Amino acid sequence: MSSTIATIVSEKTAYFLGLEEKHGAHNYHPLPVVLERGEGVFLWDVDGKRYFDFLSGYSAVNQGHCHPRIVQSLIEQASVLTLTSRAFHNNLLGEYEKYITEYFGYDKVLPMNTGVEGGETAIKLARRWAYVKKGVAENKAKVLFAENNFWGRTLAAISSSTDPSSYSKFGPFMPGFEIIPYNDLAALETALQDPDVAAFMVEPIQGEAGVVVPHDGYLTGVRELCTKYNVLFIADEIQTGLARTGRMLACDHEGVRPDILILGKALSGGTIPVSAVLADDFIMMNIKPGEHGSTYGGNPLACKVAMTALAVLKDENMAEHAEEMGELLRTELAKLNSPYIETIRGRGLLNAIVIRHPNPEAAWDLCLALKEAGLLAKPTHGDKIRFAPPLVISREQILEAVAIIGECLKQFD
Repeated sequence: MSSTIATIVSEKTAYFLGLEEKHGAHNYHPLPVVLERGEGVFLWDVDGKRYFDFLSGYSAVNQGHCHPRIVQSLIEQASVLTLTSRAFHNNLLGEYEKYITEYFGYDKVLPMNTGVEGGETAIKLARRWAYVKKGVAENKAKVLFAENNFWGRTLAAISSSTDPSSYSKFGPFMPGFEIIPYNDLAALETALQDPDVAAFMVEPIQGEAGVVVPHDGYLTGVRELCTKYNVLFIADEIQTGLARTGRMLACDHEGVRPDILILGKALSGGTIPVSAVLADDFIMMNIKPGEHGSTYGGNPLACKVAMTALAVLKDENMAEHAEEMGELLRTELAKLNSPYIETIRGRGLLNAIVIRHPNPEAAWDLCLALKEAGLLAKPTHGDKIRFAPPLVISREQILEAVAIIGECLKQFD
């Protein structure tokens, strides 16, 4: 398969690519496609070509592109009031706080904007709890993370990273962060025996690492060990949450309840940045006025949109649909019986394949071929490709998309 042939673009597309190349920072390496419209599971580029979206904005667009109910809420609220800052009250913040805490069963929510802010907020809450409640000496609190985690690229986030492309030449790094193997309860228990450990922050399924699903019982074990050693269990459900894996939360597959829950991405249906950190009073109420916040966090526009986005997930049974369609997707991918697929894995509609090919650029080349054939996906960590379409995808659309994948795999022959 030739990357050079696959990357020929129209004059119109080249114009927009040239603008970004000249005027934008080069901190991303996108596929050479310029998108201008989305609806449901589909995207259209500036030349009018339609694509299946099999990335869903890294699971920010679970409800489908431009879901009409969510967009209507956005428009209605944007014409009334968008931002007050937290210097004043607004009429939607309390309603949203009541709605989301009852929705997930926590005492309190701390609203933020981006997923990485949610991660930072959770860590601050855990450290404060450790000093006030657990009795850890000042500046001695430790937070544990799993190898191959990904929760953003702030200095704190990369301080917990094991990926050189995230952390190399950006130090010095945040103290008090320790890294242990993922999906290893023995290693976790050993680390938890340190009395200065405040929390263990973990993705129930590692998304950026290539949709790595832990063994059954891992999350149950994490919950039991954190309780045993008086350590907070922080679940990073920014990508795995909100119906993506076939349950409202990925933790629900094992019926476990984290002490701190981080949500983002699809919390707005992909319209504006909205994130949230949920916890009970014994954790949340250690933060006092002036000690944490955000100008945009809890803005009325975000509150209105998030309530609608959450309502859509339940009203349209998106978790149940994701479970069913995910099983179909994995079954149909297996039926391809391609020698170039080494592994198929995932839960619900968060899935990945691992490519078997001597060319280290094979996954990238396959994604270029898929783009030409009308399906958008993106490699992660070299040989892995995530397949995570919007949760509104139908059975017929799954079958059509898998047929495209099958045809493109044949180009390796």
